[in-house]
Amino acid sequence: MVVLFFNSNGELYSIKYFEKSYRNIWELKIAFYGDISTIFSVKYLSGNGAKNLNTKVYHVAKDKKGYILKSAAQIIQNGGLLAIPTETVYGLGANALDGKAVLGIFEAKGRPQDNPLLIHIPDASWLERYCEDIPPLAYKLAEIFWPGPLTMILKSKACIPKETTCGLKTVGVRCPDNEVTAEIIRMAGVPVAAPSANRSGHPSCTTAEAVFEDFAGKIAGIVDGGACQVGVESTILDMTVAPPKLLRPGGLSLEDIRKVVPEVETDESIYRQLREGEKPKAPGMKYRHYAPKAPVTAVFGEGRKSADYIKAQIKNGEGVICYEEYLDVFDGYESRSLGKEGAPREHAQRVFEALRSFDRTDVTHIWTQCPGEEGLDLAVSNRIKKAAGFHMINVE
Repeated sequence: MVVLFFNSNGELYSIKYFEKSYRNIWELKIAFYGDISTIFSVKYLSGNGAKNLNTKVYHVAKDKKGYILKSAAQIIQNGGLLAIPTETVYGLGANALDGKAVLGIFEAKGRPQDNPLLIHIPDASWLERYCEDIPPLAYKLAEIFWPGPLTMILKSKACIPKETTCGLKTVGVRCPDNEVTAEIIRMAGVPVAAPSANRSGHPSCTTAEAVFEDFAGKIAGIVDGGACQVGVESTILDMTVAPPKLLRPGGLSLEDIRKVVPEVETDESIYRQLREGEKPKAPGMKYRHYAPKAPVTAVFGEGRKSADYIKAQIKNGEGVICYEEYLDVFDGYESRSLGKEGAPREHAQRVFEALRSFDRTDVTHIWTQCPGEEGLDLAVSNRIKKAAGFHMINVE
């Protein structure tokens, strides 16, 4: 099936082909509201008969009258699921105070029930509504890094249901750096629980089109906020321990945090899988994540050495993710660029779409060059390791 995506002026900006699994979509409506916004309404036919499930895709770049924002906020208020843009990746949102709505996130994603959710708030003034025993350092970090890609684990109040926390006494909270999403949260009047908007275990989505690919006909709405600026999820910092502990590297670098809190420690799970019986305290800690259909092997080391190693190992029918400088080495193979070597922001912006794109091919195995662990590359290498199930080769 081919779906056309238009900008707020009604101009075609993207054409997407979706695989045969979307043949069950039987109606696609496009409605324009002046020159300010666009809604796509998708209905689909399930294997068990007709279901009138609509997924509306809202384009809000010039929504001057706020019609689209109000409609999107009503989805949250009514217990529905709404995909929202953030600076990191798209999130699959629901009212964090509504246990039934939150369970819908787990069902739509196929997410394990012991994998806790983060909640999103529009600003730090909402912290005291949902958290208690908040350390002064948390407010200091919020003042410096919010809105932005920092999630803080704090003690939760009783109003946060167990469905959101997965039974923990803590909850991860962040303030996304996306004014559209912040305004939707304000208008909904509730915190929004929102893990990444992708099928559980698969690469995260950094565009509305990618979310549509995973959730058309399964959720109530998708807010199209364009491509995400950061490209990897938020950094998660546990503020319930002293000193604070990094649980997941993300869009805010460990180096930047240590400029404010030099004593920050790092959790072992950043570099290895959780052991049997270890309980995840934050998303992304326990299960295989970010993985495409084909198995992945991550190759560490200087760019030329790792490219030469992959070239010597790669077989017909396999694919590769490599630095821009080495694309010509892999002529004849399905290849994707991770950006230039030594350009961590490019790596972050490209890694998930590179991994996702191979699901539209028939490759049997994916080789990927993997950057080091400095700055934003710590998050990128962490995502690649998880995608590979920690199947790694070091050629140094």
